[in-house]
Amino acid sequence: MLSFLTSAKKDKGAAPNAALPELHLSGPVLQKALQGAVTGCEPMGGVERYIAALKLKNTLFQEALRDGAAEVMTVETFAGLCAFMSTVRRRVAAYLEDEAFARMRAAITALLDGREDTSTADARLAAFMAAFPQDRKHRWVRDLGAEILHNVDPERYPLMTRWMWDRKTNTGVLREIWFDEQIDHITLDIPDSYEMFLVLRQELGQYLTENGIFADVLSYIDLLCAHIYADYICAQGGSYLRTDFSSPQDPMEYTRRLLGLDGIRARSNKTRLKSIDGTAYVLDDADLLQQN
Repeated sequence: MLSFLTSAKKDKGAAPNAALPELHLSGPVLQKALQGAVTGCEPMGGVERYIAALKLKNTLFQEALRDGAAEVMTVETFAGLCAFMSTVRRRVAAYLEDEAFARMRAAITALLDGREDTSTADARLAAFMAAFPQDRKHRWVRDLGAEILHNVDPERYPLMTRWMWDRKTNTGVLREIWFDEQIDHITLDIPDSYEMFLVLRQELGQYLTENGIFADVLSYIDLLCAHIYADYICAQGGSYLRTDFSSPQDPMEYTRRLLGLDGIRARSNKTRLKSIDGTAYVLDDADLLQQN
């Protein structure tokens, strides 16, 4: 049973499990974020269009990487996937060349090997990160691994990017929805493990179903979380965050960028992917979110 907070008191129906992280989430913050996300989606076709775009993103990753496809993935295909990963695409260029790409492809293949066994998730993600230099310039590698796991197998793997929760910097969605009046003055001692992200997703899924959302819950969770952290970016507006996220033209632009839905440009050759059998997936014709 999960621990969930909608006010200053715990849900009395929740029985803490000592084996799982106990998360204290703020219902009012989630309610405000959910309302803001739904309202913000309306100018671009409604929330259903965002959900459809996220599901298509999952499909494209699956076609490119599942069932052995990662082993023979081309640079062109990988570059196409990078368009959907905002914190990766600005830094990955050095790994799109010959030997460097071969090493990256091998690391991705190993990351996905045994993905059905989630008990090895943390170990495989750690090994993936260890395949790259261990410095600040390569912190994006965590996001790459997390995006791949989540989009290839969203049922098994919650989104585990740094903007969801980064224990080292004490930042992320988890901190923004944590219930504590002193949150601005404390450091959360919460692991950034697979188990923690799974518990977080379960609690957010519970919140959404209690608020009438029963279909495509996993995609709604991604949208809700992106909107929560987008609000944080807007509130901060500092140069550190603006490195990846320049001033938005509308309230949902940061949300789209975090989800990678801003990386598609109509009628661009950079938006084409090919599957293992050479079949082209032309994203120009997909119903993705764009501003024309």
